[in-house]
Amino acid sequence: MNSKPQRDRAVEKVILIEGLVNLVVLVAKFIVGLMTGSLAIIGDAIHSLTDVVNNIVAWLVIRISSAPPDREHPYGHRKFETIAVFFLASLLIVLAFELAMRAITNENTGIVSSSWALAIMLTVLVINIALSTWQRSRAKALQSDILLADASHTFADVMTTVAIIIGWQLSAMGYYWLDRVAALAVAGFIFYLAFTLFKRALPVLTDRYALAPEKLSKAVLEVDGVRKVKKVRSRWIGNEKLVDLVITVDPGLSTQESHHITDNIEDLLAERFDVYDISIHVEPHYSKKSN
Repeated sequence: MNSKPQRDRAVEKVILIEGLVNLVVLVAKFIVGLMTGSLAIIGDAIHSLTDVVNNIVAWLVIRISSAPPDREHPYGHRKFETIAVFFLASLLIVLAFELAMRAITNENTGIVSSSWALAIMLTVLVINIALSTWQRSRAKALQSDILLADASHTFADVMTTVAIIIGWQLSAMGYYWLDRVAALAVAGFIFYLAFTLFKRALPVLTDRYALAPEKLSKAVLEVDGVRKVKKVRSRWIGNEKLVDLVITVDPGLSTQESHHITDNIEDLLAERFDVYDISIHVEPHYSKKSN
């Protein structure tokens, strides 16, 4: 498994490569839009400009989130990555809404079509498909939510470009209503992508539990010396799980013996649940009779 610094550098490299590709795509779309007079393609180029801005923001977020814990952020900065995922999902919502409104309200007029412009747009489409596929594979390999969100954003760009190319060509042939149907279908798909990203980000931002408390308690009680689990909490920080426990042990145990029990708990949770950030508070166990 890659260390955190290696993983973060790899994520930064992916975002940098994506930003450079998006810059090339942006220039290509603007050239086609200006030469053909297509407002739809110019609008798609403006959207590509937001992609470049997103890449810059994502790169900065990764630089911030990889910083070690400090006085102001004792749990680290990993939630900045989750905030970026939420931000990208929000942008997808805006994109889908704008596309849907354009499909409903836009009055289509004749658009000039040319073979060279179509060839450029198809090349842009192939580039975005390859970029999205590669980025998604790297996101899974690096376990990066922000890369996965960005890959979804790039795939949304693919669907948007498909709708624009189809609408552009059909508009030139006079089939205006098919342009609207295609755009609305793409808008619905982008809404779905945004929904899946919100499902990933919101549990982290709202501190939803990372592991079921019943399952954690049951596992901790398997460790010799643990008499009771009084409190168990877990949450996500980025893609890492944190666990807080309050357990009771026999009051006659020494500090060293109690510490040995907590070591066994940490080893168990690391092996079974892949948890390495664990805080355990130990209290003496007294039966009701002794009280």
